[in-house]
Amino acid sequence: MTSPTPPSEPTYADRTYRSPAGLVGGALLLLLVCWIGGDAVIRGEDRTPWLALAGLLTVVPLVVAFTLRPVVLANAERIRIRNPFRTITLPWTDVAEVRAGYSTELLTRDEEKFQLWSVPVSLRQRKKAARHQSRQSMDDPYRRTSVSADVRDTKARTAAADQAVADLRALAERAGDNPAAEGTLKSVRWAYEIIAPAVAGAVLLVVLLAIG
Repeated sequence: MTSPTPPSEPTYADRTYRSPAGLVGGALLLLLVCWIGGDAVIRGEDRTPWLALAGLLTVVPLVVAFTLRPVVLANAERIRIRNPFRTITLPWTDVAEVRAGYSTELLTRDEEKFQLWSVPVSLRQRKKAARHQSRQSMDDPYRRTSVSADVRDTKARTAAADQAVADLRALAERAGDNPAAEGTLKSVRWAYEIIAPAVAGAVLLVVLLAIG
Protein backbone atom coordinates (compact mmCIF):
# COMPACT_ATOMS: atom_id res chain seq x y z
CA MET A 1 0.00 0.00 0.00
CA THR A 2 1.51 3.29 -1.08
CA SER A 3 1.55 6.17 1.29
CA PRO A 4 -0.47 9.21 0.25
CA THR A 5 1.46 12.02 -1.34
CA PRO A 6 1.73 14.96 1.04
CA PRO A 7 -0.07 18.02 -0.22
CA SER A 8 2.14 20.68 -1.65
CA GLU A 9 2.27 24.06 -0.01
CA PRO A 10 -0.06 26.61 -1.58
CA THR A 11 1.53 29.27 -3.76
CA TYR A 12 0.53 32.88 -3.43
CA ALA A 13 0.75 35.79 -5.83
CA ASP A 14 3.57 38.25 -5.40
CA ARG A 15 3.04 41.19 -3.11
CA THR A 16 3.36 44.35 -5.17
CA TYR A 17 4.73 47.64 -3.88
CA ARG A 18 4.32 50.73 -6.09
CA SER A 19 4.12 54.48 -5.62
CA PRO A 20 0.56 55.66 -6.41
CA ALA A 21 1.81 59.25 -6.69
CA GLY A 22 4.49 58.14 -9.15
CA LEU A 23 1.95 56.31 -11.32
CA VAL A 24 -0.46 59.25 -11.42
CA GLY A 25 2.31 61.80 -11.98
CA GLY A 26 3.91 59.67 -14.69
CA ALA A 27 0.63 59.22 -16.56
CA LEU A 28 -0.12 62.95 -16.47
CA LEU A 29 3.42 63.83 -17.54
CA LEU A 30 3.23 61.37 -20.44
CA LEU A 31 -0.03 62.90 -21.61
CA LEU A 32 1.49 66.39 -21.46
CA VAL A 33 4.69 65.39 -23.28
CA CYS A 34 2.81 63.48 -26.00
CA TRP A 35 0.35 66.35 -26.46
CA ILE A 36 3.08 68.98 -26.88
CA GLY A 37 5.34 66.71 -28.93
CA GLY A 38 2.53 65.43 -31.11
CA ASP A 39 1.36 68.97 -31.83
CA ALA A 40 4.91 69.93 -32.87
CA VAL A 41 5.18 66.88 -35.14
CA ILE A 42 1.85 67.58 -36.86
CA ARG A 43 1.97 71.36 -37.13
CA GLY A 44 5.70 72.04 -37.04
CA GLU A 45 7.66 73.34 -40.01
CA ASP A 46 11.18 72.76 -41.34
CA ARG A 47 13.14 70.67 -38.82
CA THR A 48 10.65 71.10 -35.99
CA PRO A 49 8.87 67.73 -36.52
CA TRP A 50 12.21 65.89 -36.50
CA LEU A 51 13.34 67.68 -33.37
CA ALA A 52 10.01 66.87 -31.72
CA LEU A 53 10.33 63.19 -32.67
CA ALA A 54 13.87 63.05 -31.29
CA GLY A 55 12.71 64.76 -28.11
CA LEU A 56 9.82 62.32 -27.67
CA LEU A 57 12.14 59.37 -28.27
CA THR A 58 14.40 60.69 -25.51
CA VAL A 59 11.88 61.90 -22.95
CA VAL A 60 9.12 59.26 -23.09
CA PRO A 61 11.34 56.29 -22.09
CA LEU A 62 12.84 58.34 -19.23
CA VAL A 63 9.40 59.32 -17.92
CA VAL A 64 8.31 55.68 -18.05
CA ALA A 65 11.55 54.57 -16.37
CA PHE A 66 11.27 56.91 -13.38
CA THR A 67 7.49 56.86 -12.81
CA LEU A 68 5.67 53.84 -14.25
CA ARG A 69 8.39 51.18 -14.31
CA PRO A 70 9.56 50.99 -10.65
CA VAL A 71 7.97 48.19 -8.63
CA VAL A 72 8.94 45.71 -5.92
CA LEU A 73 7.57 42.16 -6.22
CA ALA A 74 8.02 39.86 -3.24
CA ASN A 75 6.91 36.37 -2.28
CA ALA A 76 8.04 33.71 0.17
CA GLU A 77 11.09 32.78 -1.92
CA ARG A 78 12.54 35.94 -3.40
CA ILE A 79 12.32 39.67 -3.91
CA ARG A 80 12.42 41.34 -7.33
CA ILE A 81 13.31 45.03 -7.50
CA ARG A 82 12.50 46.78 -10.76
CA ASN A 83 14.25 50.14 -10.74
CA PRO A 84 14.41 52.67 -13.62
CA PHE A 85 17.28 50.98 -15.46
CA ARG A 86 17.79 47.61 -13.73
CA THR A 87 15.83 44.63 -12.48
CA ILE A 88 17.40 42.83 -9.50
CA THR A 89 16.18 39.43 -8.34
CA LEU A 90 17.44 38.15 -4.99
CA PRO A 91 16.60 35.16 -2.81
CA TRP A 92 15.70 36.14 0.72
CA THR A 93 18.69 34.17 1.96
CA ASP A 94 20.96 36.81 0.33
CA VAL A 95 19.17 39.74 1.99
CA ALA A 96 20.79 41.13 5.13
CA GLU A 97 18.54 44.10 5.84
CA VAL A 98 15.72 46.25 4.46
CA ARG A 99 15.62 49.75 5.86
CA ALA A 100 13.98 53.13 5.28
CA GLY A 101 15.86 56.29 6.19
CA TYR A 102 15.65 59.15 3.73
CA SER A 103 15.20 56.47 1.06
CA THR A 104 14.27 52.79 1.11
CA GLU A 105 17.26 50.47 0.70
CA LEU A 106 18.05 46.78 0.63
CA LEU A 107 21.42 45.50 1.81
CA THR A 108 22.74 42.09 0.79
CA ARG A 109 25.05 39.82 2.74
CA ASP A 110 27.77 40.72 0.20
CA GLU A 111 27.42 44.37 1.30
CA GLU A 112 25.72 45.45 -1.91
CA LYS A 113 23.09 48.15 -1.65
CA PHE A 114 20.04 48.58 -3.86
CA GLN A 115 17.48 51.37 -3.66
CA LEU A 116 13.79 50.56 -3.81
CA TRP A 117 12.57 53.31 -6.14
CA SER A 118 8.93 52.22 -5.92
CA VAL A 119 8.85 52.72 -2.12
CA PRO A 120 9.63 56.42 -1.63
CA VAL A 121 9.97 57.81 1.87
CA SER A 122 7.64 60.66 2.78
CA LEU A 123 8.97 62.58 5.77
CA ARG A 124 5.67 64.46 6.00
CA GLN A 125 3.72 61.21 6.20
CA ARG A 126 6.17 59.82 8.75
CA LYS A 127 5.83 62.91 10.97
CA LYS A 128 2.05 62.66 10.74
CA ALA A 129 2.16 59.01 11.81
CA ALA A 130 4.51 59.88 14.68
CA ARG A 131 2.14 62.60 15.94
CA HIS A 132 -0.77 60.15 15.81
CA GLN A 133 1.17 57.53 17.78
CA SER A 134 2.22 60.18 20.30
CA ARG A 135 -1.41 61.19 20.87
CA GLN A 136 -2.37 57.54 21.30
CA SER A 137 0.32 57.01 23.93
CA MET A 138 -0.88 60.07 25.85
CA ASP A 139 -4.48 58.86 25.73
CA ASP A 140 -3.47 55.36 26.83
CA PRO A 141 -0.28 55.67 28.97
CA TYR A 142 -0.51 52.05 30.18
CA ARG A 143 -0.72 50.67 26.62
CA ARG A 144 -4.18 49.24 27.23
CA THR A 145 -6.18 48.54 24.08
CA SER A 146 -9.94 48.73 24.01
CA VAL A 147 -11.75 45.68 22.71
CA SER A 148 -13.58 48.01 20.33
CA ALA A 149 -10.38 49.49 18.88
CA ASP A 150 -9.93 49.14 15.12
CA VAL A 151 -6.56 47.48 14.53
CA ARG A 152 -6.62 48.66 10.92
CA ASP A 153 -6.27 52.24 12.14
CA THR A 154 -2.73 51.56 13.42
CA LYS A 155 -1.67 50.26 10.03
CA ALA A 156 -3.39 53.14 8.23
CA ARG A 157 -1.53 55.65 10.41
CA THR A 158 1.87 54.10 9.65
CA ALA A 159 3.96 55.75 6.93
CA ALA A 160 3.61 53.78 3.71
CA ALA A 161 7.36 53.25 3.31
CA ASP A 162 7.72 52.04 6.91
CA GLN A 163 4.80 49.64 6.50
CA ALA A 164 6.30 48.25 3.27
CA VAL A 165 9.65 47.77 5.00
CA ALA A 166 7.95 45.97 7.88
CA ASP A 167 6.17 43.64 5.43
CA LEU A 168 9.40 42.88 3.56
CA ARG A 169 11.28 42.21 6.80
CA ALA A 170 8.56 39.77 7.86
CA LEU A 171 8.88 37.93 4.54
CA ALA A 172 12.66 37.78 4.93
CA GLU A 173 12.35 36.33 8.43
CA ARG A 174 9.87 33.67 7.32
CA ALA A 175 12.08 32.73 4.37
CA GLY A 176 14.59 31.21 6.78
CA ASP A 177 12.22 28.25 7.21
CA ASN A 178 11.48 27.94 3.49
CA PRO A 179 13.89 25.60 1.62
CA ALA A 180 12.64 26.90 -1.73
CA ALA A 181 14.14 30.31 -0.96
CA GLU A 182 17.63 28.87 -1.37
CA GLY A 183 16.87 27.73 -4.91
CA THR A 184 16.42 31.24 -6.29
CA LEU A 185 19.47 32.62 -8.08
CA LYS A 186 20.57 36.22 -7.91
CA SER A 187 20.27 38.09 -11.20
CA VAL A 188 20.72 41.67 -12.38
CA ARG A 189 19.30 42.66 -15.77
CA TRP A 190 19.68 46.05 -17.43
CA ALA A 191 16.55 47.55 -18.99
CA TYR A 192 17.84 47.90 -22.56
CA GLU A 193 14.27 48.47 -23.76
CA ILE A 194 14.43 51.77 -21.84
CA ILE A 195 18.10 52.66 -22.33
CA ALA A 196 18.33 52.03 -26.10
CA PRO A 197 15.53 54.35 -27.32
CA ALA A 198 16.51 57.09 -24.84
CA VAL A 199 20.14 57.02 -26.03
CA ALA A 200 19.09 56.87 -29.69
CA GLY A 201 16.78 59.84 -29.22
CA ALA A 202 19.46 61.84 -27.40
CA VAL A 203 22.03 61.15 -30.16
CA LEU A 204 19.53 62.11 -32.87
CA LEU A 205 18.64 65.29 -31.00
CA VAL A 206 22.32 66.28 -30.69
CA VAL A 207 22.93 65.59 -34.39
CA LEU A 208 19.93 67.66 -35.45
CA LEU A 209 20.99 70.57 -33.25
CA ALA A 210 24.60 70.32 -34.45
CA ILE A 211 23.79 70.50 -38.13
CA GLY A 212 21.75 73.63 -37.46
